[in-house]
Amino acid sequence: MLVLVIVALAVVLGVVVLAHTAPFPFLLDWTSTRSVWHMAQAPGQRTLYLTFDDGPNPAATPLLLDLLAKERVPATFFLIDRYVTPETAPLVRRMFEEGHAVALHSDSRAPMVMSPTRFAATLGAAADRIEQLGGSRPCRAFRPHAGWRSPAMYAGLARIDYTMVGWTFLRWDWNWFRKRTADSIVSRILAHAAPGDIIVTHDGNHAKPGADQRYVVDAWAQLIPLLRARGFDFGTVCSA
Repeated sequence: MLVLVIVALAVVLGVVVLAHTAPFPFLLDWTSTRSVWHMAQAPGQRTLYLTFDDGPNPAATPLLLDLLAKERVPATFFLIDRYVTPETAPLVRRMFEEGHAVALHSDSRAPMVMSPTRFAATLGAAADRIEQLGGSRPCRAFRPHAGWRSPAMYAGLARIDYTMVGWTFLRWDWNWFRKRTADSIVSRILAHAAPGDIIVTHDGNHAKPGADQRYVVDAWAQLIPLLRARGFDFGTVCSA
């Protein structure tokens, strides 16, 4: 009997943890209309949604913007508030000017324990900062750090009419504690890409503002023509 109780408690604890940390829709998301993990598609539509997290990064983001401009691909940039500075403001302005969507991102798990009021105010202040420095206001989309979320965060999003944007499971650049490389990203995305996917890779690093993320740019230089050859086009999560 004791063993059954321990197993039951472990299962309950696992479900509770997974609800807050799962890199795919789970309990919290099933009970909320405030999350998007995959984009609906019209019949025959084959659109992928490229999203880039943890910028702006003065080292990698300009290279990525150059590539996207060359390929005429729109993307969505989820920006960390403390990385939006007078020095990086030209990159943010360039995102808007070149037709990309800009949205909000967090760099820690702290928003999980904020009250709904404080969380909503935090997002509002970040949006104000982007508008002040970048010249345009971000869309009403937010992505939490590593997907960590809570009921209070969803309540805060509802107060300011924001949506939490996740990603399609496995359509990302996390390499399970191994070095991230362009080749690993290319092989993973080519193996799994499907219409409506929200794909997340990182032009920045939440812990290092100028991190070398060139492998992401190299990966997309290979991926974009290969995906187009498969009949895919590209959109932003804010305009779909």
